[in-house]
Amino acid sequence: MKGYLAIALLGILVTMTLALVRATLGPSVYDRILAVNTFGTATVLFIAVLGFFTGRPDFLDLALLYALLNFIGTIAILKYFKRGSLAAGED
Repeated sequence: MKGYLAIALLGILVTMTLALVRATLGPSVYDRILAVNTFGTATVLFIAVLGFFTGRPDFLDLALLYALLNFIGTIAILKYFKRGSLAAGED
């Protein structure tokens, strides 16, 4: 069972590396934001699998918190690039 988890961790690390490459070389801002969001999602998976691998289920709480922060951060960045500010009022 531990061999499968190690392979899963390795696959997630490869995905994270490819997402970082896309975030660096992305042709547009939105491609880069999507790559950073993908990196965040892969990080959540990595934390969850690592917690299962090491026998520490409390890592799942950290992964869920990081997923929430990743989602809110992505929405905030997209709003900033679309409107130019994070203000709630209309321009």
